[in-house]
Amino acid sequence: MRHLKRTAKLGRTGEHRNAMLANLVCSLILHNRVTTTLAKAKAARSVADKMVTLGKRGTIHDRRLASARLHQEDAVKILFNQIAPTQKERHGGYTRIVRLNQRQGDGAQCAILEWVEAPSAPAATPAPAQTTAG
Repeated sequence: MRHLKRTAKLGRTGEHRNAMLANLVCSLILHNRVTTTLAKAKAARSVADKMVTLGKRGTIHDRRLASARLHQEDAVKILFNQIAPTQKERHGGYTRIVRLNQRQGDGAQCAILEWVEAPSAPAATPAPAQTTAG
């Protein structure tokens, strides 16, 4: 019986599943949107929401916990500096899942995992104007 067993196994070992979900959440942080299967999106949603909750608190301990879970320092910086401040007023539900059509090969249900409130992009520094010597 599977009573009170909530973890989606996704056909993988525990270490492989944790690494896959961490990579999926890092891609979501870096690109603001990820296309994947519906089962993976549902599993990654809870991880992403927990990481945003850590980012909203913003202590050094929370930063270390997020870094230990995600394993990518650049994703942790973006999470704490850009994504968490935009989600400050929300009380959970930071991500949305949009269902897509089934894949052609194996018929898996696809989905898009994205942020509910899109984080603002950092202000790009203008490129220096090139002068032509005549």
